[in-house]
Parts: sequence; C-alpha cells; structure tokens
Amino acid sequence: MAKFFINRPIFAIVVALVISIAGMLCIFTLPVDRYPKITPPQVSVHAAYPGADSEVVAQTVAEVIEKNVVSAEDAESISSTSNSNGSYSLTVQFLSGTDSDMATIRVQNGVTASDAALPEIVRSIGVTTVKSSGDMALVVSLFSPNGTYDNTFLKNYFSMNYLDELKSIPGVGNVQEFGSDFAMRIWLNPSKMAQNNVSAAEVVAAVQAQNQQVAAGNIGTAPVDKNQPFQYIVTVKGRLATEQEFGNIVVRTNSDGSMLRVKDVARVELDAKSYDFMTRMGDREASAVAFSLSDDANAIDTIGKIKAKLEEDKKSFPDDMDYTIAVDNTDFIYASIEEVLQTFVEALIIVAVIVYIFLQNWRSTLIPMIAVPVSLFGTFASFAVLGFTINTLTLFAMVLAIGLVVDDAIVVIEAVEYEMRYNNLHPKEATIVAMEKVQSPVIGVAIVLAAVFVPVAFLGGIMGILYKQFALTIAVSVLISAFVALSLTPALCAGMLHEPAKESERGRLQRFWDKFNEEFDRMIESYGKFLVKLGHMIMAPIAVLVGLTVASVLLFMSLPTAFLPGEDNGYFMTTFSLPEGSVNVRTNAAIVEYMKYMEEDPSVQEMMGITGFDILSGGQKPNAGVAFVKLKPWSERTLPSEQIEAVMAKAFAFNATHPKVSVMAINPPPIPGLGTTGGFSLYIQNKKGDSNENMQAVVGQFLAAANQRPEIQMAYTSFRMDTPSYNFDVDREKALKNGVNVGDIFTALQVYYGSVQINDFTAYGRNFKVVAQADVDYRMSPEDNKFLTVRDSKGNMVPISTFITPKKSNAISVITRYNNFPAVLINGNQAEGYSSGDALNALEEVANQILPNGYAYAFAESSAQEREAGGKTIYALALGMLFVFLSLAALYESWKVPFVVIFGMPTGFFGACVAAWVFNVYNDIYFQIGLLTIIGLAAKNAILIVEYAKIRADAGMDALEAAVEASKIRLRPILMTSLAFILGTVPLALSTGAGANSRSEMGIAVVFGVLSATIFQIFIVPMLFVVIENLHFGRSNKKKLVVEEE
Repeated sequence: MAKFFINRPIFAIVVALVISIAGMLCIFTLPVDRYPKITPPQVSVHAAYPGADSEVVAQTVAEVIEKNVVSAEDAESISSTSNSNGSYSLTVQFLSGTDSDMATIRVQNGVTASDAALPEIVRSIGVTTVKSSGDMALVVSLFSPNGTYDNTFLKNYFSMNYLDELKSIPGVGNVQEFGSDFAMRIWLNPSKMAQNNVSAAEVVAAVQAQNQQVAAGNIGTAPVDKNQPFQYIVTVKGRLATEQEFGNIVVRTNSDGSMLRVKDVARVELDAKSYDFMTRMGDREASAVAFSLSDDANAIDTIGKIKAKLEEDKKSFPDDMDYTIAVDNTDFIYASIEEVLQTFVEALIIVAVIVYIFLQNWRSTLIPMIAVPVSLFGTFASFAVLGFTINTLTLFAMVLAIGLVVDDAIVVIEAVEYEMRYNNLHPKEATIVAMEKVQSPVIGVAIVLAAVFVPVAFLGGIMGILYKQFALTIAVSVLISAFVALSLTPALCAGMLHEPAKESERGRLQRFWDKFNEEFDRMIESYGKFLVKLGHMIMAPIAVLVGLTVASVLLFMSLPTAFLPGEDNGYFMTTFSLPEGSVNVRTNAAIVEYMKYMEEDPSVQEMMGITGFDILSGGQKPNAGVAFVKLKPWSERTLPSEQIEAVMAKAFAFNATHPKVSVMAINPPPIPGLGTTGGFSLYIQNKKGDSNENMQAVVGQFLAAANQRPEIQMAYTSFRMDTPSYNFDVDREKALKNGVNVGDIFTALQVYYGSVQINDFTAYGRNFKVVAQADVDYRMSPEDNKFLTVRDSKGNMVPISTFITPKKSNAISVITRYNNFPAVLINGNQAEGYSSGDALNALEEVANQILPNGYAYAFAESSAQEREAGGKTIYALALGMLFVFLSLAALYESWKVPFVVIFGMPTGFFGACVAAWVFNVYNDIYFQIGLLTIIGLAAKNAILIVEYAKIRADAGMDALEAAVEASKIRLRPILMTSLAFILGTVPLALSTGAGANSRSEMGIAVVFGVLSATIFQIFIVPMLFVVIENLHFGRSNKKKLVVEEE
C-alpha cells in the first residue's frame, strides 16, 4: 500500500486534506459538554398536601404513589421526601441507557394508577411528573437593586412573563422556584368570627359558592323559533379578581336584613401563597429559579440558550429589576476545556522539539507535524459517526493521542533516515525499502493499541460509558494514524527529504548534530555490549522482572480506591441548620450574617442564600438553608489561600463564632446529576416496620460508630425526631356530649393553623389560589385555641380549647423513603489522607456490625456508582491484556511472541503505581484509564524490538544475537517515541485550573508508567525474547532473512 502512495503523492495529500476538512467541519458542529451522557435517567414527581405534617404526607401520599412506581420497568432506585409543610418530592432513577421519555411515561403510569387513592385536595392541586437530572445546572437570582419590589413580585413577574418560554427550551428538565405564587389571602379573625357567630367552614363555603367560574350558556340556541333573529352569549362574572370583591363576599344575611361579609371577619390581601422560602442576594430581597437539565440534554447548548433568552428578556424587565447567575455549570466546562486545549498546544510544541532533536532537520520534523493534525482531525470526524461529544474525556484522549500518533510518523521517518544515512539510498528508494520493513510493525502496533482499548468500551454502567468515549477516541486515532503513516508520511518522505549533506557542505549546526549522533551511536554500541553481558546472566533481568511484577501487584492492590477526584467547580454550597423548630426569620438572619462574613474573602465573587431549603435531604425546613458561594474565575485565583479548599475552610470557621448554627461547606459532586453534594451517600432502610424512635436509635448507633473510624472525617444525617411539636388530644366524647361535630373541630384546625386552598381566581391573565388561614396573631401559641370556635348543635360558638388538650412532643420534619421503605440518608466525607473507597469500606464494616435484623443499607448517587465500578477495574485491565495477546498471536502466527510483550507490561504498571503512592493519586477511573494507556504503550515498545528480532531469529540467527541486533537498531526510535510521549504528557501531569485534578492524575500515571516501561523494557524485553525463543513449543516458522546486513 505504501508504494502506491509513494508513487502518487498528490493522491495521498488529497486523501489527507479530505480527512482534515471533515474533521474541521465536525469541530464546529459537535456538541461540547463536561462529560459524555453518563447520568442515569431521572424522573421527578411532586405533590402537595397543604396543612399536612410529614407523617401524614408519608402515609397518604408517599406510600400510595411509591407502591405503584417502585415496579416500573428498568427503575434502579426511588427516593422521596415528605415535608412538614405538606410538600412531597419523589425521584426515580433508571438504569443507564434507558430512554428518558419512556422512563417518564412509566412513572406517570404509576402516578395515574395511584390517583384514586390520593387525598382529594392532593388530586385537586395536581401531581406533576417531569424528567430531570436532579442537578442544579443553572441557578438564577432575581433582585431589585434599589428595593422597589419584594421577592413575591419578582418571582411572579418572572414566572408569568418569561418562565414558560424558558421551560420549553429543549433539554430543560425540572425547574424549581424558590419563591411563592400570588394568592388571595383571607386572613381570618377568630375573635370577630366568634362575635358574629360564624364558623370557618361557613366562610370557606361562602367563598366557594360565590367565587366560581360559571358556564352560563347562550340565549337563542338551536332548535329555535323562526321569529328568533339572534343568538346571544351569556356572560356572568363568576370568578372574582380583586381584594375588594373578595372582601364583599356575603357570608350570611342576618334576620334584620343586614349582611355579614368576609371583610367583617377577615383581612383580605393579595400576597404569597406560601412563605416557605426566603431568598437573599447580599443584603437585598431576591427570588431564585434553579434549572435542572434532562439526562439527555447538552449542558453547553441548553444553558447557552437559557442565558441568551434571559438576556433578551432582561430588555423588557421593569425598571429596578435585574438578574444575576449564582450557579452556572458551564463555567467549569468552558474553563476546563480551555485548559485542556492549552495543554494540547503545549504537548504539540514539546513533541515537535523532541522530534527535531532526534531527526535534526526541519524537513524531517515537519513531516510528523503534518501527519499528527491529519490523524487528530480524522478522529474528530469519527465523533460524528460514533455519536460522541467534545468533552473532557475525549480531549484527554486527544492529548495522549498526540504522543501515540506521532510515534507512527517517527518510526517511518527514522527508518527512512536510517536507510539514507547508513545505506546511502536516494530518498524515494530509501522510503520504499524502509516501508517494507516498518509496514508490519506499524500495522501491528495500531492493531494492538486498538485491541487494548476497544474491548473495554463495551463495559456496562457509568464506568463503561466513561471508558468508551476515551478508549474509542484513542483506538480511532491510532488506526487513522497507522493509515496516515502508510500513506501520507511515506509520500512526504519521498518528496521532502534530502540526501545527507556532504562533509564539506555541513555547517556548524550540522556538525553539532554529527557529534550528537556519534555520541548516540557510541551509546548504542555500549548498550549492545551490556545486553550481551545480560544475556550471559539471563536470570538477573528475569528476577528483576519478577520483582517488578510482584511489587506492581502489591502496590496496585494497596492503592486507595475512589470513583472520580473532587474538583474546584468554581463554586461551593454551604448548608445551614439551626435548632429544630427555629423559625425561618432566625435562619435567614444567620445566612445574611454568614454572607457578610464571606464577602470579606477576596476570592468570593458573589453569593445567594435560600432559607427553607434543606439541600442535604432535598426537603423543606424553616430551620435549614443553603448559600451558593460563587468564586472568581480560576485564572484570578492563583494563591493557595484563594483555592476552594481554603475558602471552604473559612466557611467552616463560621461555626466557631456561631455555635447555635451548624454550617457545612460542601463541594458539588464530581458528576453533575449524581446527587447534589460531594462525599458519600448511604441510605439505612427500615424494612421491618420498626417505629421511628427505634429507627432513630439504630441510626444514632451507626453514626457514633462511623464517626469513630479514622477513614471518615464526618458522617451526618438531617434526620431529626426532635422537631418541637404539640399533640392536640381531642376529647371526642366530650365534643359529642356538647353537640359538637368532631369533623368541625378538625376542619377548624386545618383552616386556622394549616390553611386551606378554597378555589382559584384570575389575575394578570393567570390563575392563582384563594387561601384561608387564621391571621398571624391567632396562631402563635396553643393558647390561641381559646379564640378558635366551632358551632354546637344549639347554634352557639364554642372554643375548641374546650375539647383539646395540647401536649408537647417531638415530630419528624422530613421523612425520607428509599425503594418504598422508610429510610435515613447518611452523608459525609472521607478523612484527610483517605480515599472515598476507604470510607465506603469503613461504612460497610460499620453497617454489618451495627445494623440489626430487619435493617438494610444501600449506597446511593456517586457512591453506588463507585461501588459498581470497583469490580470492573481488574476486568478492564485483564481484558486489555488478553486482546493484546490474541492480536499478537494472530499477527505473528506465534504463541511465543505475545508472551514477550505481555510479560514486559508490569514494568509500566510499576512506575505508575509508585508515582501514585508518591503523589497521593487514588486508584480511580482516571488512573485506571492511564493504566490502560500504559498497556498499549508498553506493548508498542516491545513490538518494535520483537518484530525485528523475530525476523532475524526465524532466519537462523542465534536468539541472543537477534535480540541484541534488533534492540540496537530500534533503540533510537523507541527512545524518540517514548520521550515524545512522556514530555508531551508532562503538561497534563502539571495541570492547574479547572479540572486540574483529573488531568494531573492521568498525566502522572502515563508519564511515570511510560518512563518506567521504557527504562526497564529496553533491557528486559530482549532477554525475555531470548528466554521464550529458546522454549520449543508450537511449530517453527523459519524463513529467509529479509533485512540487509549492516
């Protein structure tokens, strides 16, 4: 094939141009993302039961829905929270690869099947089902710079005018609004109601009757009399719209003809439907909207469209209304990809320098620098076919591919230069002769490298998806590189290279390179002599190899495991927890004080606080809150004190001066969508129907034991049973004796304390709720029961305090369920010096020791994925080595040759594992990908020697002599290609900025792994060849020697 392209160089150039153009076009059209689409599909279900506590919601909503949803096809797990404010949230996670639209339909079918058994008020409000990733990809804060508007106006103005269009953008999943809709609030005055002898039920009934949409029909509809000339539409003002209209609703007509109206017993105002959230932007009131993306969304594209729409919408905002972005996941994507591209350029420059040092003229250097971009552009073109995105993994692969694809070009050029220098051939003749010799190893290396990576692309789960994008990128790049090395590179060699200059024509630089070459040739001779000596004490290198293999295994098995390294995402979250039962005003004051404290840090750009949102449990609690702390861009944070770890440490220090406020700074998870917080996640399930008190005792024992473990920095839960509450003991017999319906007492409690959504009204072209509740002064204490009255059978108004005995008790503010069982979510972080894998192992041991029969545990979110991935590491590495062996056996029609290559691989593992220990690198997915790369590169070095040695041995040469001669000939290209790869990946190992931890882990593994493999293999592989070649099994395959003697 090579000869065809040597004779037709223009054809070779045209093919290369076509590949390059296709790749360049794809670069501008391919989607860009942080990771491949790896987040499992998630579907969210939301419902509300106004006035109900968490236990009522769990019993009447959660259990009803979940027993129908838990059996949905391909559902992996379901988790829910039932909150004391009556809200309910369910998340169903499906297996990776499940179609998200089908998943949504399956969950919706389960919800529909539950509908009949749900409380009527829950059905009337509605149960919503949406697909979502569960990750806050974008958080937008709306504020009024001069304080003209309050948070309720900001939320409703934005919702009514802009939010629907934003929700319709493709890729937008769940949208959570931290604010409240408008509502017509009817604040009942129990004292006036008692004076006017009217009950809460009567007020509610009056509003229901007089505020309803009426379908009055038409006058003169068919069939009609012939004298009826026209048909008339009848309109009636059924729904009321203003505070005055609601205030004028007649509750009762008195015997004297006077009318009792709502405004006589209540205060009516247009205000918020609920007061669960309080949002602050610095010292200003604000409203917030959090956008989660669907699992199949492209973050760059979707968030870009949201931000563009926001900028367009901003033009029509009223004066003194503005927005800012508190959290934007694409900031990290852009910054990390920019860093990778910078690394990419640095690697190219370093590779070019190394190639020039060894080839020593610009023509020879230019050829691989032309061949490398062609291979890389071709790889980008393959992304369109494979359905890949441009993401950090594929770009990592491209950086490593620079070192791999340049190798093929170097091997070809070095072989041509060898023929020109030592055999005095013309460039074209030298190219033809050289290609006959290197064509086979180039193809062999390409097939072997592809064989390493392609099989692991078919592993299942999230790990398989991560491996797939990286592995296939490498595999495609080396296959295209092999094609370029057999087509474009020889064509360029034949046309661009010149014969070596004569001695009299050589300048000072050429003479310097001559001296360099003489010294290098002298080193090669010394290397050959040393190999001969090794050949006479062959057990020494074999013993070294055995030692390296044992050391590699021991080091690898003892490396701390992890899933993915934590990263500086450009922001972090701070959770707040005040004593149970604390009102939201206290929580809000603590958050405001915290934000003032953090504003002093020069690395903080802006902050937003949300009171009432417990991000740890996903529930809503007045004593909980969260602050999003956005840091300045990575390029502006160069000092150690400005790095995220230092800023988070300062956030933790807030606890010291505010002992009544529990503050935790939390880094976002490494993979968006796998939970909301970093660290570990574990559910303890109560499968035997144990009481909440017993479950709390079990959880307490578990946490006490877990926090004693050195691997765990802190394990905690937001589960509390000490939320102060009052148990209203209703004396039913006494009520009946006094002619009071017990149902009326329950209705009064619901209306006065819990609020009741009566019906709807229309304002600003939208429908909102009419809500009745006791005015503020009449629901601050159980003593207020004396003001709340019900009617007895004689028509008298009787205080409900007559029949109710308040008893102080404790309750659960948020009830969590997992896979249809009551559960408690445990979160936490590993201790300094320990990996997440160490922490998970410790938790497993504690669970097995502490949890009694009837209790179970289940890892969740990224912890579950880490556990699943852990069992696949050895499988992936073994698979790579197996396919290397099979490929070599097929290529060389030999069972012996593959053993030389396989046995040499531990030399690379040794260097990578030692570096991991020295630089505190964990055995996570990036390190494992680095090991896979080392398998391929170690195999490549061995093949370059074995290929030449085998030809000579098959021709009858002594095995040691063949191995020494082949090693001497191939030392230069081995050192050249290895140095090019090692130094080309040094920028990866020295990465800084966004995504630096991932890049440096992979860089450290491959730099030290390949360095170790190169140093040891140039001595050990020739000896391995001698040992295995002298073993007599299989059929001999002698052939005539096809290389000229030197």
